[in-house]
Amino acid sequence: MEHIVIIGNGISGITAARHIRKLSDKKITIISAETEHFFSRTALMYIYMGHMNFENTKPYEDWFWSKNRLELKKALVKGIDSDRKQLVLHNDELFSYDKLIIATGSKPNKFGWPGQDLKGVMGMYHKQDLESLEKYAPNNKVCKRAVIVGGGLIGIELAEMLHSRNIPVTFLVREDSFWNGVLPAEESEMINQEIIDNHIDLRLGVNLKEIISDEKGQVKSIIIAETGEEIECNVVGLTAGVSPNINFIKNSDIETNRGVLVNRFLETNKADIYAIGDCAEQREAIGQRRPIEAVWYTGRMMGETVAQTICGNRIEYKPGNWFNSAKFIDIEYQTYGWVWATPKENEARFFWKDTTGKKAIHLNYDKESHEFIGINTFGIRLRHEFFDKILTNKKSVEHVLEHFKDANFDPEFFKQHEEEIVTKFNKENGTNLKVKKKSWKRIFSKA
Repeated sequence: MEHIVIIGNGISGITAARHIRKLSDKKITIISAETEHFFSRTALMYIYMGHMNFENTKPYEDWFWSKNRLELKKALVKGIDSDRKQLVLHNDELFSYDKLIIATGSKPNKFGWPGQDLKGVMGMYHKQDLESLEKYAPNNKVCKRAVIVGGGLIGIELAEMLHSRNIPVTFLVREDSFWNGVLPAEESEMINQEIIDNHIDLRLGVNLKEIISDEKGQVKSIIIAETGEEIECNVVGLTAGVSPNINFIKNSDIETNRGVLVNRFLETNKADIYAIGDCAEQREAIGQRRPIEAVWYTGRMMGETVAQTICGNRIEYKPGNWFNSAKFIDIEYQTYGWVWATPKENEARFFWKDTTGKKAIHLNYDKESHEFIGINTFGIRLRHEFFDKILTNKKSVEHVLEHFKDANFDPEFFKQHEEEIVTKFNKENGTNLKVKKKSWKRIFSKA
């Protein structure tokens, strides 16, 4: 019986395992050193904040794995011998496979800062990070202050987590405005204000110089590179992005760059070895997407795709139209299509923000054709199905605005803003668009 081995039990690896099992009777082994059972990584923050416990984050009961003949092995893989089709485990055990899927995800970036491996320094990506946070920052008596280094999505999640336990937080962001490499200036400034409104000490345009140890090898303070200021703290969160978790592959003959290099079929340069999820890097980027995408839903899609190939139906990975979502403390964020931090030469923009400063939309469209290119939305939930069809069918920005009620996914009694959004667009562009009444038929038919 053909033996499929999957390294990593995150969303990519588990999705691959589930779909291979649906399609075949192959032997499947899932190897992970992090946890025995699959859990929702994005829910870690809610455990710390008291909204969930760890058992709530496991999508499947523990009996699910044996019932579906998915063997689980808790071990650390330290090497791959692709010629002999063997893995080398942490205890030098050799483990054989017929086909191998590498789905080892990401690890937090470290840039060689002095003190980066002290006690109390952590990322917020693995279950072990959550355990470290509980140890070093259980409350504001044990942790008098935390410093977060890096202005990405994981950083703001960690800030919200610590804030929920009334632990003072200083947030060091290298950029002049939060996430301004991704968000346009207006939206980046909104998030700056949201962070400040939540009494988080936001420091923009600064870098970490070093982390200072106490006599027990634990964090005592940090030094800011630009000013030399010392900030006393008990915890340092390193959230300056993530990198593919592939150190164990570096001595093999599997080709890598930042990630494991794959083609459109998620195949590596070695026969019967595949890579999916955060650790996979496309040899040629797909459309406007980055070669590496550390995103939950693309990991799931890669798992589904590679399962088909392994089970005899070789198909390309086609992620479709770009979308993503996140939460900046109390402001929910969605993006569909492309809204760059800076518009391209052929692009025009329309921005609307409500009087509270907590809701906004940013539309991006072609100057000449008016074809809709993308939207960022803050504090207003919009329907994925609507924008997926709009992008696929290359509809105009005017079409989007006229049917904006159909796009709205907020509950019935939430305040609606479509009329004022369209009124502002008309005023700025000399148009006379009218918002059409919500049509449930249109919502679930071709946009």
